[in-house]
Amino acid sequence: MCETCGCGDPDVVPVEVRESLLAGNDRTADHNRQHFAAQGVMAINLMGSPGSGKTALLEATAARLDGRQRLAALSGDLATDRDAARLARAGIPSLSITTGSACHLDARLVHEALHELPWQEARWLFIENVGNLVCPAIYDLGQEANVVALSVTEGEDKPLKYPVMFHKADLVVLTKVDLLPHLPGVEIEVIEDALARTMPEPRVIRASAVTGEGIDEWLRWLEGRQADSTAVAASGEVVAGG
Repeated sequence: MCETCGCGDPDVVPVEVRESLLAGNDRTADHNRQHFAAQGVMAINLMGSPGSGKTALLEATAARLDGRQRLAALSGDLATDRDAARLARAGIPSLSITTGSACHLDARLVHEALHELPWQEARWLFIENVGNLVCPAIYDLGQEANVVALSVTEGEDKPLKYPVMFHKADLVVLTKVDLLPHLPGVEIEVIEDALARTMPEPRVIRASAVTGEGIDEWLRWLEGRQADSTAVAASGEVVAGG
C-alpha cells in the first residue's frame, strides 16, 4: 500500500486528507515549474508500467542525439538505483529517487532531488516515474508534458483499463514494436483505437529502442513541444509587459 496516497483507499487516506496532500503537492509543483521556466528547461513526466521501456527509450534518445543536446534525468523506483545507473552509462546526468513504498513520485521528492542533480544546463529533464499505470498520473510534478511509454507486449486493452493515465497523456510512445512479429494475438491498430477512445487529443508514436524506429519522430515531438512552450511563454511576457 502506498503510504503517501493510499492508492485511493478511503480507510487509509480520508478524502479531506488526500485533498490537502494534493493541494500541498500542487504548490510545490508550481515552485518546480518556476525553476524549470527560469532555466529554460523542459521537464517531461515519463510514465508507464514496470518494463514498458521507459529507460530504454531514454537510452535510445541519448544515443541518437550523441551529445548534440544535453539531457538530464530523475529516475523513480521503490528500490535500487539501477535505472539511474543505466542512464548515467548512456551519458545522461541522472539521479535515483528511491521511494520505499510509494507507488509514484510527488513534487516534493522531485524538488529535493533537483538540489542533487546538475540539471540546469539540460535542454530536457526527464522525470522517469515509478512503474505504475495509476498513481503517477494524479500528481503534478511541475512538468511541461506527460508522456506514457506503453509496450505492445502489455496487451491491447491497457488504455481502456487504466483510462486516467492515458486521459492525462500528451503523448503515448508505443514501445517494443520490433516484437510485433512475435505477438500474433496483438494488433497495433487495436491499441491505437483504445488510445483514441481515452486520450482527449490522441498522439501516438510507434517506437523501438532496438531498431531505432520512431526515435527521430520522438525527437521532433520534443523539439515541437518545447518550441510551442517557448512561444507561449514569450507571448505571456509580451502581454505582461504591455
